Amino acid sequence: MSSPGASAGSRSTVADTDRAGRAERGRVEESARSTIDRPRQHGADDAALLRHLRQVRRQHRDRVGSEPQAVLTPGQRIADFVAATMGSWRFIIIQTTILIFWIALNVTAYVERWDPYPFILLNLALSFQAAYAAPFIMMSQNRQQDVDRVEAAADYQINIKAELEIELLHQKLDELREREVLALTEAVKALSDLLHARDEDPARKV
Repeated sequence: MSSPGASAGSRSTVADTDRAGRAERGRVEESARSTIDRPRQHGADDAALLRHLRQVRRQHRDRVGSEPQAVLTPGQRIADFVAATMGSWRFIIIQTTILIFWIALNVTAYVERWDPYPFILLNLALSFQAAYAAPFIMMSQNRQQDVDRVEAAADYQINIKAELEIELLHQKLDELREREVLALTEAVKALSDLLHARDEDPARKV
């Protein structure tokens, strides 16, 4: 039979071990809870931004589906037509054919020479063409740049939305994992309490 001093020492050791175990479990639980709450705090702004982007995207989709396409002004239609025409092989072939006939007729004198060498009238016509073609092409390019800028802004919002969606999915997975860790910690705590209670009963009997 054990002495009273040994029993008291055993109970003191068990009590110290129990307190140390409880303190360690408390730190683990606090760390798990803080890990769960941290993504929520940091993800609040991202969630708000994501809701805003979803709303903007939804409004843009409804507006595009309900409103008719923008009507071009006569100047924009002319600029697009000139740019599309001059930037084609058809225009190059037609202009090359006209230049060859112009030069050949004035060199061979098959008809009256209305523009003899060095073809000053032809140079004047080509200069007029270049002077007026450049502004038309630039107007068409400026309008296309505006369209591209709007599309680029929409693509940027879509990319941000996709990035936030992925981040939120990762946060949800992390939260699920931390909840599992917390549940396992609580289960270990319950089992440890049962073991400590079972170990303390024989000591009390002694």
